[in-house]
Amino acid sequence: MSGDTCVQTWPCSYYLELEKRWVPGRLSLTSLSLKFMADKTRETLVSFPLSSIIEIKKEASHFIFSSITILERDHSKHWFSSLQPSRNAVFSVIEHFWRELLLSESGAAAEAASSSMTKGKELTCLMACTQKRLEDTARVLHHQGEQLDGISRGLDKMESDLDVADRLLTELESPSWWPFSSKLWKTPSETKPKWDASMADSKAFGKEGIVIQVPAIISQRTESHVKPGRLTVLVSGLEIYNSDSLLMHRFEREDVDDIKVHTPYEISIRQRFIGKPDISYRLISAKMPEVIPILEVQFSKKIELLEVAMMLGSTRTSSLAEKGYSVWHAASGLMDQATHCEPSSGSQEGRPLQLQTSEPVISEEDTQELGQILRKLKGLALDTETELERQDEALDGITEAVDRATLTIDKHNRRMKKLT
Repeated sequence: MSGDTCVQTWPCSYYLELEKRWVPGRLSLTSLSLKFMADKTRETLVSFPLSSIIEIKKEASHFIFSSITILERDHSKHWFSSLQPSRNAVFSVIEHFWRELLLSESGAAAEAASSSMTKGKELTCLMACTQKRLEDTARVLHHQGEQLDGISRGLDKMESDLDVADRLLTELESPSWWPFSSKLWKTPSETKPKWDASMADSKAFGKEGIVIQVPAIISQRTESHVKPGRLTVLVSGLEIYNSDSLLMHRFEREDVDDIKVHTPYEISIRQRFIGKPDISYRLISAKMPEVIPILEVQFSKKIELLEVAMMLGSTRTSSLAEKGYSVWHAASGLMDQATHCEPSSGSQEGRPLQLQTSEPVISEEDTQELGQILRKLKGLALDTETELERQDEALDGITEAVDRATLTIDKHNRRMKKLT
């Protein structure tokens, strides 16, 4: 519990039932636990996991002071008052993480099972997380490829329009007595609706392409006024909804000026304006660690990891790497022992017995599951490589088409200046 990431810390007071007094201090929330530390003694007076909570309520102490009460399974009741910035803000964040923990697949049993997790399970979890990140990246890359295809179709339509303009200019430049001038610029009418339909379909699909949706606690301008809602990451931008599924604001992809990652669970999104206030939203979510890697792909030049988030991210990466190395090292050592072990001499007879009595580091079930995940990762990597190569070719074609269109437009401009 101590190694968990701190989400938020609030100044408040805690009621000591035995001494019948309020103690000022700070209430700290992590993704799995709550704890209160006194200001004077720096002593942790209470600490309990979120999975042990059965009820969170807003109450009034002595009918005057607004408080938050938390009831545990053993019927221990905790009172917190004088909450800053506001009772509603603190209550919304704590309730959000508590509900998300109860609704998560691991649930309350994840913390108890983590202590008995084998090295094979740890390695499987690491590989499963890697697979999920690669799937999210492949999904974003696929939508990006569809946008490039839409740009290519737009450039083809532009070249067709420039051909029409060329024929019209040729008619204007030709003498009035030339008999074939009225037929130079006519084009088949059936080609335009076909392009419009395909472009409309691709445009509608791109706007509705949802990458991920997560519940979140949303605040705007002041942290004391928060409300529950959800964050939707689209291919074309970001959307923020309230608890009634009403759209609060939509950020187009090009409208987002910066995204700041304060912690692995908290981000802020801002759109700057000149002459009027900026539009800024601050979002806290228990599932924000799943969203941040996708935002890093979509807004690589606009996202900023603050110092706390960078330290936590580097710590997590190093710890995962150490775990992965230790598992592979242990597995490889076990395989070497099993390969080189031969019952040839009396001094070597103890080694096979030791291998038979000791528990395997990676079980047969974990090995099969790892093999399946690795095969999926290989397939995803090959598909991603193919899509990247296709998009590189599409970008080359777009560059050539833009150059041709630029030269044609310059040529038409010079011809129009001669006519005027």
